Amino acid sequence: MGLLKKLFGTSSQRELKSIYPIVDKVEALEQEYAALTDAQLQAKTAEFKARYAGGETLDDLLPEAFATCREAAWRVLGMKPYRVQLVGGVVLHQGRIAEMKTGEGKTLVATLPAYLNALTGQGVHIVTVNDYLAKRDSEWMGKVYKFLGLTVGLVIHGVTGAEKHAAYDADITYGTNNEFGFDYLRDNMALYKTEMVQRSHAFAIVDEVDSILIDEARTPLIISGQGEESTQLYTIVDSFVARLTGKKVASVDEKQEEDPNETADYIVDEKARTVTLTARGVAKAEQQFGLENLADPENTTLSHHINQAIRARGLMKRDIDYVVKDGEVIIVDEFTGRLMFGRRYSEGLHQAIEAKEHVTVARESKTLATITFQNYFRLYDKLSGMTGTAMTEEEEFGHTYNLDIVEIPTNKPLAREDHPDVVYKNEAGKYRAIIRQIEECHAKGQPVLVGTISIEKSELLSKLLQKKGIRHNVLNAKNHEKEAEIVAQAGKLGAVTVATNMAGRGTDIMLGGNAEYLAKAELRKAGMSDELIAEATGFADTQDQEVLDARKRYTEAESKYKNDIQSEADQVRQAGGLFILGTERHESRRIDNQLRGRAGRQGDPGESRFFLSLEDDIMRLFGSERVMGMMENLGVDEDTPIEQKMLSNAIETAQKKVESKNFQQRKNVLEYDDVMNTQREVIYKQRRQVLDGEDLKQSMLTMIHSVIETAVHGHMGERKHMDAESFRAAVAPFRGVFLAADELKLTDAELQDKDAEALVRLVEDRALDLYGKKEQALGAPLMRELERVMMLRVVDEYWMDHLDNMTELRQGIGLRAYGQNDPVVEYKREGYEMFEDMVAAIQEETVRRVFVVRVQANKVERKRVAKVTGESGGGDGTVKKQPVKKVVKIGRNDPCPCGSGLKWKKCTCKEYHSEDMQ
Repeated sequence: MGLLKKLFGTSSQRELKSIYPIVDKVEALEQEYAALTDAQLQAKTAEFKARYAGGETLDDLLPEAFATCREAAWRVLGMKPYRVQLVGGVVLHQGRIAEMKTGEGKTLVATLPAYLNALTGQGVHIVTVNDYLAKRDSEWMGKVYKFLGLTVGLVIHGVTGAEKHAAYDADITYGTNNEFGFDYLRDNMALYKTEMVQRSHAFAIVDEVDSILIDEARTPLIISGQGEESTQLYTIVDSFVARLTGKKVASVDEKQEEDPNETADYIVDEKARTVTLTARGVAKAEQQFGLENLADPENTTLSHHINQAIRARGLMKRDIDYVVKDGEVIIVDEFTGRLMFGRRYSEGLHQAIEAKEHVTVARESKTLATITFQNYFRLYDKLSGMTGTAMTEEEEFGHTYNLDIVEIPTNKPLAREDHPDVVYKNEAGKYRAIIRQIEECHAKGQPVLVGTISIEKSELLSKLLQKKGIRHNVLNAKNHEKEAEIVAQAGKLGAVTVATNMAGRGTDIMLGGNAEYLAKAELRKAGMSDELIAEATGFADTQDQEVLDARKRYTEAESKYKNDIQSEADQVRQAGGLFILGTERHESRRIDNQLRGRAGRQGDPGESRFFLSLEDDIMRLFGSERVMGMMENLGVDEDTPIEQKMLSNAIETAQKKVESKNFQQRKNVLEYDDVMNTQREVIYKQRRQVLDGEDLKQSMLTMIHSVIETAVHGHMGERKHMDAESFRAAVAPFRGVFLAADELKLTDAELQDKDAEALVRLVEDRALDLYGKKEQALGAPLMRELERVMMLRVVDEYWMDHLDNMTELRQGIGLRAYGQNDPVVEYKREGYEMFEDMVAAIQEETVRRVFVVRVQANKVERKRVAKVTGESGGGDGTVKKQPVKKVVKIGRNDPCPCGSGLKWKKCTCKEYHSEDMQ
């Protein structure tokens, strides 16, 4: 393989050969475009749009559009994309992943394809990992787009209503992956088209593409509503499980029967991350809760609670998987080390952890809408991304997203020295060696960035450094508020920084320190508020004199510190640059590469080394037993490092095993969600047709016919004629809907001359007669509005229940494998049947509601005025500011239209419980 690469080059090198001629054309236009006036340069946008409308393709326009954007960036920001950045821009435009090292200026690269693709008028989405980066980039790079006559939008947490509409209508929209995904789901829960915000999914550029499309893709996006009150069962079960004894094993052999002498109550399989009750544990549970058999179907709920409680106790670790802050359990993202506010573990696991930690157990939630990131991003006609580390996940990007990766060379040669790993017999020896290495670097002023994989490990290392009297900063999920500041100053002379995973931090480590943050600190000392400092360092257009003065003071302070830093940066370079010290290998090689990539930016010197031990989780759980045995036999002491090629290979093999396992998990999640996705597309497409104003009269007539036909044929079966008792049962659901209690009571004799079609026509004529009368009484426009609202309400209610049913089906479907059946095939088959049943139930319920609902016309008119004006209309034609009253009356046993899932009489919402509805 190595010989073939030398002969023919890597796939990236071959791709770059076809891209360089395009870049040459862009660079050839540099002098010509530099000579244009601002007005002439700005006029290029209208020219390109006209040429695109006239039939030219984006590829035809690329050299000129890139040259225009490049010149605009120089005039507006004082930044001109390098040749390698132009290469990255071409790769993104082609719908691929550009792998660019840290510090290569990916933010500026995105402006080139974003400008080019915005010329189509369909909109471009630029996706970032957090609100801060989205806001910063939209304001900073937004100056270039605005200069060229394009509009820029921002979609982050807190942006709502008209602002969000405007953001999506813009030519280029910046936002986070969560907001884009949730907005898509919310759009597909809207009752009115005006409530929808997204317009199309034409082109997306995903920053930190590996973090968003790989790491975050393990958990789907879920919009939840309040479900039932949390029961005391979580607390009761937790107090029982707390008294059980657990035993951790590296892995469980499922083929091997349980040891009859097992003394533990539950077994924790660390490798598979599963927890199971032993026979002894089951017996204790049956005794505690007075059960004959825990596995009986009526004990399913209790069994589920016990399983989640032993998972919470046996697997989920505080300060590793989650933290407890202000009385809340908050998940820690294992890849970025950040707190994931607003995210909760599903299926009762979060409540089980809350019970374990003795904080308030929150209400259970009901899924209202859900989608995986994989299926959301596959909605885009063209998808591209950029990151510093993607090659290790090449297979997954290709399989899941049909994306290939092009490795972009660095602007300056990489000067970082990556030392081979050193492995110690145990953790104690490893930590002593780490402290020695830090002391050695610290003595010569070389800054050190220490990477750990958990909060627990970062705090342990911090204590060891305190004992040695070494000043240092700790960055983990507990003190993430100071994140940018700590990262920015990690390159100062003699700095020691201990940090959990460094993915997607969005702040460069500058040798000698970061002038931006030193300037901010000076302004803070001078008494300037954080809000004003944020404005002073922002890029938003403003006429506010206070902000303009603050910006002037900030610019002066920053330039002063830049001069001061130069000499310190030279000292750091003399000391060897930033030293990256990894305290153990992460499950993913990509996260290790991200840590390494923090050193050696833009040609700076740097070093990296990983310190490992045979007791590290990855070696303990996934390492080869033969290698472990060999190390034991060598009789090496704790403080002697083992440098064996065989050992390095074993570590990489272990990482590949974990990566493969995680890929299979995500692939598995996607296989199941693909079934849901097909159904989701059907439901959402129909919803959109309704929202787009499609006349539903013909659909209603078809539903009425279908519901009656199904009932008649279902009760007649293979017979030629129906008896009176069967006919009575067939039309029973229609009494009180479109049949009166004493209507169509046919005898056996009357039924003898009527076949199935004749009976369908007979019942249908009555239904259509009543339907016509109702339409005449309400008027066609109001009838269409009623049909529209009823259909959307029913579809949403039944879709929510269907989501719950599909989740339950999936939880048990794995057991089908024991019967030699493929669980995914079984899930598809049963899921399809459940979907068909749901569609039939939606038709039946929609028909029922349209007939039985009573409408007060004046209140409907008032609501319709309110929808247009935002206020409610009075009967005299004036507009009064009073609460809008609802359209319909609901039966006491009907589901409440608010979407809570509760019957109307039990629901406590204010929205559908006004006085006139009692």
